[in-house]
Order: sequence, then structure tokens, then C-alpha cells
Amino acid sequence: MENILAILLAGGAGERLFPLTRRIAKPAVPFGGCYRLIDFTLSNCINSDVRRILILTQYKALELSRHLRDGWSILSGEMGEYIEVIPPMKRVHEDWYLGTADAVYQNVASITVENPPQTLILSADHIYKMNYREMLAWHRAHRADLTIATLQVPPREAHRFGVAEIDGSHRIIGFEEKPQHDHPAPSGFNPSMTSISMGVYVFDTSALIEALRQDAASADSTHDFGRDVIPRMIHQARVVAYDFHDLNDKRGRYWRDVGTLDAYYEANMDLVSVTPELNLYDQNWPIRTRLVQQPPAKFVFAQEGRRMGVAIDSVVSAGCIISGGRVERSVLSPGVRVHSYCEVTDSIVLPNSTIGRYSRIRRAIIDENVNVPEGTVVGHEPEQDTAAGFHVTAGGVVILSAEALPAVAALVDRA
Repeated sequence: MENILAILLAGGAGERLFPLTRRIAKPAVPFGGCYRLIDFTLSNCINSDVRRILILTQYKALELSRHLRDGWSILSGEMGEYIEVIPPMKRVHEDWYLGTADAVYQNVASITVENPPQTLILSADHIYKMNYREMLAWHRAHRADLTIATLQVPPREAHRFGVAEIDGSHRIIGFEEKPQHDHPAPSGFNPSMTSISMGVYVFDTSALIEALRQDAASADSTHDFGRDVIPRMIHQARVVAYDFHDLNDKRGRYWRDVGTLDAYYEANMDLVSVTPELNLYDQNWPIRTRLVQQPPAKFVFAQEGRRMGVAIDSVVSAGCIISGGRVERSVLSPGVRVHSYCEVTDSIVLPNSTIGRYSRIRRAIIDENVNVPEGTVVGHEPEQDTAAGFHVTAGGVVILSAEALPAVAALVDRA
């Protein structure tokens, strides 16, 4: 096994995913029924034969640590393989992790003891399929100090990302974070498109350590890779772009940053189409997770009229019981119960939640362990949802968390 080290940045609070991140770290947020966000990056590592992995945690990491312990203890220590969870230990200074670059800098000792020629720096909360070995080969062929994975997007979408300016030799000569103008740099791979950073980096380890030391010594740095380290390295080292090769084998290149509730909702809804953009059924590139022991999904009551246990164009996980309710274009996580005469449409129901009888749920995200009272109507009348104090996104998606239950109960009582 080649000595390549991967470092997953998994300490983010995920404030824009609140209230789903009220009690858990963003990488532990459920996705696509049975998965957690971190499973996609970890699966990419394992499938790429990158099997020395450090996971840097910080914010409310207990559930994430348990998920990794119970679902990812699959590597062989005898073969030098490991997935190691590293919380902040204040090895370098007295602060917690101050940013993505500082998190890695505080763990430089863990990098140097392994002495890998290259180090992968990865976000633990993006949805995509990628063979990191192909990127490593590109990095070495171009004799780069740093290689950044880039994705081609239409210029009109560039304002949401960090944009790389790439010359004819694939070298990055400029980097602009979230440009707020109409003329972002054209892609060096396709002039009609713009190349954005995916938050996937391959460093020569010596270059990484030097860049982190410079960043730590800078008094005005925010200690972030995108804001500080990379713009500085572009002028000091050889920084190269790698055009994303999507293993998803679809018409478009699939990469999703689910940093907002609307983005998270849309990425889940991608999965319920007849031919989803993200293929979860590819045996050549499987996505692993922790599989909690659950019975098969069950659908009961097939009577004429409204009382029929059925799910259409939906993802239904193990342990679900649809008992006389109707589910359409929705994602049901493990252990969900949908009671009789319910209608759940265009929604995401997270683990172990229950939808009470006669409820009508539309364009909603139901958080984990929520018992929705009988007769609840959500997502049908925007003014009513807002008046009830529900969290409603800019895209009109209603979020039901345990804290929203008093408002739900009051709404049902008034009805």
C-alpha cells in the first residue's frame, strides 16, 4: 500500500444547515435515506485505495464519532491502514481550531510521523464520486506543489464559489473567492465555462507544512485554505488545476456542496427521479455507511379510498412502516413511520420520525426523532407556516424540528 495520507475536515458547525445541526456536526447529517454526509468522502477514499485517513472533528462530534466507530472500523491495523478520529488537543496553541488551515496545522505532528510524499485535504460534507488516484497521478505528472480539483460551471453560477484562473499549462495563476461581478475567469479547460474549486486538494507534504507555518505566523490570516493559504501559494509555488472526472457516469458532472438547507433539500430530491443524477446503485464504486440492524421496509393496508400504504418515486429505507399512508417523491430514512390517511409529498423524513394520522406534509424536512401530531398540515399554506413560527427557507422548504412541535400542536388545535 502506497503511503498517501488523507485528512478529512469534519469539524464545521454547519450553521446554514441549522436546525439539522443543532445537536450534530454537519458531516453527520443524514442524507439519501441511510447515509451520512461524511460517507461519500470516506467511500471515495476507500474505493481509491487511500487507506490512511485522519478525521479532524470539533463541533458536537459525539454522533459523528459513533457513526465512524460502528460503521467504519473496516481497515486493518496490521496492514498499516486506519481511520483515526482526532479532536482538538491544543498541541500548538491554546485555541480550538481557528479555521480549516489551523486545524491541519495543529496536527502537523500527526502528518510528519507518517511522512507521506503527498497529503490529500478533503471536505467531509460534499456529495460526489471521485477517484483520488487519478488526481494524484495528475499532480505528479505536472510536478505540482499543490493540485486543486476544479469543476466546470456556467459563469452565472460562479458567484457562489471560489473561481480559479487557469493558464494553458493548467497552472492556476489567480484565485477569486465568490466573485460578485458578471465576468469570472473563463475555465482553462473550456473557455465557455468557469472552473471552481471543489475543496479537494493534493499537496506535496513538504509544501503543505511550509504553507501552514507561514499561515500560522500571519497575524491577519483567518487560517482558511480558500481565503488565505491557496491565494498565497499561487504566488509562491506551483499550483495546478485538475479537471474533475466524475465516476458517476451521467450526462452532467455531479458534485454538490450541501451547505444550505435548500441545497441539502435539492440534493436529496435528486435521488427520487427515475434516472437520478447520482447513481447509488453502482457496484463498481459503492457508497458505504453504518447499517443499523433494521427489518425490511413494510407497506400495509391496501384498501380502496385514501387508506393505502404506498410509496411512489421515493427512497424508502429499512425499518420504515407505511401504514395506510401515501408517500410521493420523498426520502424516508431508517425507522420512519407514516400512519394512515397521511400524504407525504416532496419531503425528507429523517431517522426515527413519525407522521401522525391525517397529516399532509409537502416540501418539508422532518428532523430526526420528531413525532408529528395527527392532523398536521405543513407546506401547503406558506403564510400559515410562517405565522406558526416554522423555519422556512428562501426556497420555501419547511423545517420541522423537535423544537417546532409546540407550534405544530397549537396549529392542530386551532384546526
